[in-house]
Amino acid sequence: MVAGLVLGALVSAWAFSIVAAYRERGQPGSPGLAATPPQPVAPAPPASRASVARTIGASLTDPRASSTAYLSDAAMNAFVQEMRGQSGKLKAVIRAPNADLADEADPTLTATFEGAAGQEVTSPKLAAPANPGIYKLAVQLGKISKPVEDLRVITMVPFAQKKNDRIGLYYLGSWPYEGGGKPRTASYSNPSGFIEVTRENRTTAVSEHFKLGDFLTKDQYDVWPKYLLLEPKLLDKLELTVAELEKQGHRVDHVFVMSGFRTPRYNKGGGNTGGRANLSRHMYGDASDVYIDNDRDGQPDDLNGDGKVDTQDAKVFADAAEKVERQYPALVGGIGIYKACCGHGPFTHIDTRGYRARWYGEGAG
Repeated sequence: MVAGLVLGALVSAWAFSIVAAYRERGQPGSPGLAATPPQPVAPAPPASRASVARTIGASLTDPRASSTAYLSDAAMNAFVQEMRGQSGKLKAVIRAPNADLADEADPTLTATFEGAAGQEVTSPKLAAPANPGIYKLAVQLGKISKPVEDLRVITMVPFAQKKNDRIGLYYLGSWPYEGGGKPRTASYSNPSGFIEVTRENRTTAVSEHFKLGDFLTKDQYDVWPKYLLLEPKLLDKLELTVAELEKQGHRVDHVFVMSGFRTPRYNKGGGNTGGRANLSRHMYGDASDVYIDNDRDGQPDDLNGDGKVDTQDAKVFADAAEKVERQYPALVGGIGIYKACCGHGPFTHIDTRGYRARWYGEGAG
């Protein structure tokens, strides 16, 4: 399906370029396809912008560019659109070192990355940098380059870096099948790696409504860096659910993640363990317990407008997620509704485990 969308975008752009060129040929005094009029020159990036943006944006606005620039730009735009997920609202691409950024991409595209310290890394293809970290991205095709200002590439720390149940001073614990045995499905296999989260990068936006720090395990508060699993499909499902809620007339300014990623260590014995499954999807980074908290008072909002906050409000969120699953089968997973308990209000569990699961109250989260 993604490949079809990408191909469709490219074909549309090619068609536009050809039609535009023929129109130019028909104008009085037109030199034909070989010499199209100059395109408007956009303002240069501010001097304070990071070096990737300073050095690679100029060719897109080069007045000498021919109509083939339309084709190149379309290829890059199609790639970026794929990275933004089905919701169009993802702001992070999470990959293992050197892993391809896209399943289907123009093989002539390359990438330039800029790390937190300003170092630049050039990739001969669209692949994540070898070293773990969070990078700014620019997509290149020949001499044409395009910085993607609000999309970050995150290279994970390999799972093998975990020694004695921890990385550095941060305790993770052991995954259910780490000691052996065959997982029930591939989604229960050991993770491939972790996102390293620091005090400085925890505010990195991973989608329109969420940032990295929202999904951290609620323990080891003074230990940095921390390590996180976060599945982009979960972000996509959450953003699509927010869009569905807004479509229904519900204002959504802030979604509170009561529980995102839980390390196996924390899942087993941290906080209130009631209702936690031994194979909780929270340990795999594709589950979240959420509620709408627009006024940011730490409590769920009255979504259905009946003057009280109860499981009916959590059901509004769950019903919206149900509609998303029907429209996007690739995001199928668990949806659970929980009552208020132990100092927290009612909430909705959302995950993308790969098969349908539903429950009310304490269940298979």
